[in-house]
Amino acid sequence: MTYRRNAMLENRMLPVDIVLGPSWWYQHEGITFDKDFFFHPARRVEVERKMEKVLYDRWGRFGLGENHDTDLPVVGPVHLAAGYLTSEMLGCEVDYLENAAPQVVPANLESPEISPEAAFESPAYKRFEKLVDAFKTRFGYLRGDVGWGGVLNTALDLRGQLFFMDMIDRPDKAARFAAQIASVTERFFGEMARATGSTSISVNRNVRHIDKPIYLHSECSHVMISVEYYEQFLMGVDAAWSKKYRPYGIHYCGEDPHRYAESFAKLPHLDFLDVGWGGDVAKLRKYLPDTFLNVRLSPVEIIDQTPERIRQTVRKLVHESNNPWLTGVCSINMDHQVTDEQITAIFEAVESLRDEYAKAES
Repeated sequence: MTYRRNAMLENRMLPVDIVLGPSWWYQHEGITFDKDFFFHPARRVEVERKMEKVLYDRWGRFGLGENHDTDLPVVGPVHLAAGYLTSEMLGCEVDYLENAAPQVVPANLESPEISPEAAFESPAYKRFEKLVDAFKTRFGYLRGDVGWGGVLNTALDLRGQLFFMDMIDRPDKAARFAAQIASVTERFFGEMARATGSTSISVNRNVRHIDKPIYLHSECSHVMISVEYYEQFLMGVDAAWSKKYRPYGIHYCGEDPHRYAESFAKLPHLDFLDVGWGGDVAKLRKYLPDTFLNVRLSPVEIIDQTPERIRQTVRKLVHESNNPWLTGVCSINMDHQVTDEQITAIFEAVESLRDEYAKAES
């Protein structure tokens, strides 16, 4: 059987990856996530190498931890899933905690208005620039990236729940605010792409298995709005970026991405969709036949599942996606309660499916 491919993507069949949550690293390896973890050059290099070594020792047979014996200038937390920097650049406070991802404190701006230029003069951005300059001096090149937040995510960080009222009561100002945030975000991920060659490993590690780096727009908070509001205030950003930056993708970690299936199908391009746990994969495939569907296992439910149940779940989701070349598998932010055997089951299920699909294609 011959399956459709996306000409913009170059990937092996059924790429698979995991992200262990901060509590896992803290409880099992004693790694802490204070500000130095993110911004101290020597600490960045040391801890990223340690994380690679841990992954190699446990799951190296599946391809994890390939950089376990190398010091690398990784500019952001590519072994976490965290968005924080753009919000901090725009005025939010961020709490850097020992055993959790950075927690953004909403700025509760009095009005939906920012200065895009000021974001790049902020102490947060200057601190990041200092890290980058130190790496350039020592290594001469950069790797990795920092998650770029997403337009609605950042709007809520800055304005809080009042942004929903802005959409209703002051739609013109809400649209302008979204456009201002988009301009900051675009400049940020554009500079990242030019410097490191990637933008979105810190959003979902599975994108690293696709040769052409994905521009992955985080839309975690879209579970909180209607499809109509998406099309009115935010879809234009996705449409424009999908034409300028390819391969282009949307990260939707909520349980209802299928609610947006018809809207996403209207975009000029959608090369990659991160499909939140609970999403109707078959419906998404119906509307998005050329889109890579990155199906996510629940990091909460997995801790109570047997390895066999996990393998069954992987098989079910992959079969619903109905194209092994346009499907990936991941589980993101599993906490310290997950076992090695449960994680191993994910990789074993994918390896078994690869063998089956390869035989069917031959």
